[in-house]
Amino acid sequence: MELGKSAPNFTLNDLGGLVHSLKDYRGRIVIVNFWSAECPHAARVDEDLLPLLERWGGKVQLLQIASNGNEPLEMLRQVADERGAHPILQDANHAVADIYEATNTPHIFIVDADGLLQYHGAYDDVAFRQQVATRNYVEELVKSLLNGSKPQATSVPPFGCTIVRMDSSHAEC
Repeated sequence: MELGKSAPNFTLNDLGGLVHSLKDYRGRIVIVNFWSAECPHAARVDEDLLPLLERWGGKVQLLQIASNGNEPLEMLRQVADERGAHPILQDANHAVADIYEATNTPHIFIVDADGLLQYHGAYDDVAFRQQVATRNYVEELVKSLLNGSKPQATSVPPFGCTIVRMDSSHAEC
């Protein structure tokens, strides 16, 4: 995952069975967020990020990817509906998480309108010792891209819950 290079394309089904490919969103900024139904950090990001998407209109697309092997489909559907988080793309065997080297939920990757990776890492500066955000990296970066300027932060270590990788023989269906 090299910044400034093409982001790897992926094709996944959402929880309703519709197919989504990263390349289909060329021309828009895409926020790829590795997401969890159980992680409180993912829930906090949903609460903060979803209103920003409304403000940005159709210029920014959010693709949230559920890669945790221990979160069954019904749980994903229920929590996505409760949070109003759609679409949630199912990466049951964590293949896309592996390609993107995603480690946490949330782990954010921002792809510009030309399909180039411009950022990967944390949503904001919340950490163990800093419980309240003072800086929102995703909002800063998207604003920069929308204004045609270069973003300041391009990579910040992600903070959240570890993605649960299970081999398919132990995953719940």
